[in-house]
Amino acid sequence: MITSPMLARVLKAAVLRGASDVHAKAGDVFRARVRGELVPLTKQRLTPAQTRALAATFAGMELEDPRLDGLRDFDCSWGISGVGRFRVNVLRQRSFFMVILRVVPFAVPTPENLGLPDMLSRFAELPEGLVLIAGARGSGRTSTIAAMVHHINRSQQRHILTLEDPIEFLHRDISSSVTQCEVGTDSEDFAHALQAAGRQNPDVLVLSELREPAALERAIRLAESGVLVIADFSAADAASALVQLVATLPAAEREIGRLRLTGVLRAVAAQRLVPKADGTLHLVVEWTEMTDQLRSVVGTSDDVAPLRKAIERAAKDGRAETFARAMAEAGVTHV
Repeated sequence: MITSPMLARVLKAAVLRGASDVHAKAGDVFRARVRGELVPLTKQRLTPAQTRALAATFAGMELEDPRLDGLRDFDCSWGISGVGRFRVNVLRQRSFFMVILRVVPFAVPTPENLGLPDMLSRFAELPEGLVLIAGARGSGRTSTIAAMVHHINRSQQRHILTLEDPIEFLHRDISSSVTQCEVGTDSEDFAHALQAAGRQNPDVLVLSELREPAALERAIRLAESGVLVIADFSAADAASALVQLVATLPAAEREIGRLRLTGVLRAVAAQRLVPKADGTLHLVVEWTEMTDQLRSVVGTSDDVAPLRKAIERAAKDGRAETFARAMAEAGVTHV
């Protein structure tokens, strides 16, 4: 059986090696992702009983709890004093439990140490509206949004409300007041948390997901009321994010929904982690302000191509940055 001291030693070893993730799977050793590669941390292979014990630990259940057998996919945050914080995903593979832990630094990232474009700080300073932060899974969107929150927190006096599943970075109050709500722990579910958000007097609302029509409608309504909404969105690039966002609108209300969306949308950023020649990962960010041309296309088209052309046009006017140009400036030539 895996004891807490043993787990702490394994995770500490991973953190010291600069790992981004730790994998624990029945029939395999503990592995850590270091510079993109999965390297072994231990020699002894994990048994199904051991990964079951890990799943029970992270789910807060006893081994004998019958609910454990019904656990299929579970997310939480986890911290070990003196070691670090982790975003945990418990899943099943071949009927056995597997656990993947994403290493979350104790220190809240800043735009400067992430190397974010200055425009993202400017987007964070907007008084109201909707700002999308897009990217593929594992592209660092959570860190980028945390850095934007930190920028607001240190430079403005606002109430920042975050709805997260789970909470990863812990923000302390600096110039702003930061209220962090963990969905499933501090609220029943995302829908209830978002419904209550308007009554909690936020100046800034941060959403860790914007996938459902009801969530988008509520985000638009809050942005219309004068709240700055910063939302995490899964999409490959800025144009794809806009197409998918429009597709999220209910079909019966899409025409009026487009009008409301273009009225509140202020900016879209998308990001990728691109490997460099030395094996390190470089953050590349595409961003665009919502120009009149881009609003017109979003309001009338469901096609990615005209959106990309509008973003390229905005880039010529200094109101956008494309992936191609950002990668060229960073000295990377492939994704």
